[in-house]
Amino acid sequence: MNIDAMVCAMPFEVYERLLQAVETGKWPDGTHLTPAQRDSSLQAVMMYQAKVLKPDQHMQVGANGQIIHKSKRDLKQQFQPSIARFKTDDI
Repeated sequence: MNIDAMVCAMPFEVYERLLQAVETGKWPDGTHLTPAQRDSSLQAVMMYQAKVLKPDQHMQVGANGQIIHKSKRDLKQQFQPSIARFKTDDI
């Protein structure tokens, strides 16, 4: 089985555990990751995100393996409705 097929067959729960291990540096049982385990887990997480989740967010790995870069205009449009603006005399 090649790496692409393995990543595509990976259950979401395994992805979540690998992601948590990479973020915290520990396995769910509390054992610390070795540097090799951290590197391998990080690669698996990034491949899962790119191949299965297919993100379209800024600075994530896209389906083609490249980092997604959005322009300032695109980011403003993405966050425009969620930014609250207040006048100083309103406070």
